[in-house]
Amino acid sequence: MGHSIALSILNRRTFLTTAAAAVSLSPFIARGDEVPSALPSERSAEFKEVFAKLVGNAAPVEGKITVDLPETADNGNFVPITIAVDSPMTETDYVSAIHLLSTANPHAHVATFHLSPLNAVARVQSRMRLAKTQDVIVLAVKSGGEMLISTTGVKVLIGGCGI
Repeated sequence: MGHSIALSILNRRTFLTTAAAAVSLSPFIARGDEVPSALPSERSAEFKEVFAKLVGNAAPVEGKITVDLPETADNGNFVPITIAVDSPMTETDYVSAIHLLSTANPHAHVATFHLSPLNAVARVQSRMRLAKTQDVIVLAVKSGGEMLISTTGVKVLIGGCGI
């Protein structure tokens, strides 16, 4: 009666992904802590400054923004994002700008998309780089001055923005 040994060959991506996950969780395991389901997202000083400048005295309201962003990005160099804002896009009621921010990238202000009623729909698609696990913040500015906000967490397995 022989024993069977299963061998598997890991490709580079699988090895790096597994190693990165093990390293990120090792402080919790070493202390005997329960591994958190989602690591907390830090807010860089630059993010706080950019956010305060964009928001000013407004009180952003949650809702009306749909963000299609992967929960886990295998590689932070290429993270697809689609943003849609529920708006009639008429001459009197439209989204004038959509700001895309990251809470932990070296540069917090990722992009601004300017819109007008000529766009017919308030929807944009792009790609972004994420340095590490963090929140992605979307601010939508409406023609009447109302500001909308959406926050989406993204777990990044391999960083893309190198610091």
